[in-house]
Amino acid sequence: MENLYAIELRNITKTYGREKQVAVDAVSFHVNKGELFGLIGPDGAGKTSIFRILTTLLLAEQGEAWVEGLEVKKDYREIRKIVGYMPGKFSLYPDLTVAENLDFFATVFDTTVAENYELIKEIYVQIEPFKTRRAGKLSGGMKQKLALCCALIHKPRVLFLDEPTTGVDPVSRKEFWEMLKKLKMQGISIIVSTPYMDEASLCDRIALIQHGRILSVDTPENMTGNYPGQLYAVKADQMYLLLKSLRKYPEVLDCYAFGAHAHVSFKNAFEAAPLKAYLRGEGLSEIEMKPIPASIEDYFIKLLKT
Repeated sequence: MENLYAIELRNITKTYGREKQVAVDAVSFHVNKGELFGLIGPDGAGKTSIFRILTTLLLAEQGEAWVEGLEVKKDYREIRKIVGYMPGKFSLYPDLTVAENLDFFATVFDTTVAENYELIKEIYVQIEPFKTRRAGKLSGGMKQKLALCCALIHKPRVLFLDEPTTGVDPVSRKEFWEMLKKLKMQGISIIVSTPYMDEASLCDRIALIQHGRILSVDTPENMTGNYPGQLYAVKADQMYLLLKSLRKYPEVLDCYAFGAHAHVSFKNAFEAAPLKAYLRGEGLSEIEMKPIPASIEDYFIKLLKT
């Protein structure tokens, strides 16, 4: 096959157990070379199964997939030499030190830390003060950085990061995404999965996935721009009563809780005065309303309901 994309999947299907429970349902998408691509969806959506198929750790029952033009079943040995994989669960050796883990993974790929040091330098300098500490004793953010260094030590062409920021503090999350931008500038194709919708906007393109099915593939900007109609944020003193009241209002098309506000879309042109009067009549006070731009999460919720 001509090597057009960093990753390509065509109708990949994976089931588990005697009941043949579908984890990945006829999934197709591609990742361009040098792209930072996000696979976005909640836990159990099928993200990890897709990653394991692409990294040759799992076989799909149906469909075809390629990594850098190499077919995942036939060319699995070659694929393992050119990809880096950071699983969702910390999978390094907890009893080995930071330095020992790095040396081990470099040896597995027949290289040395010194040979590819420039690639990991900016990340490694942050964990170097702890190089004699056992990996199991590191903080969540430091474990994440060590795991990324180990995934990069052989200079992969494609990097797979499965929920790399789950359980990591907000500062470490932000730092991690800054690292990914710099890695992308070095020509590495990156696919990252995450349940955090706010991280979607940091990717070049994203695929939204739920129950093993791809709902949409596009740039984050196009997705939010394609949200139909105007969205409003409505706030009042009682969230439960607010949602209950809005759902009874004839002009409301959809509404759901979103932090301290209810996000609301309407069937026709929005009129604030009649709605406020109605909500006050329902026993609500401190009512606030404002138009807002749709987020990736709003777009995702809309897709789930169509």
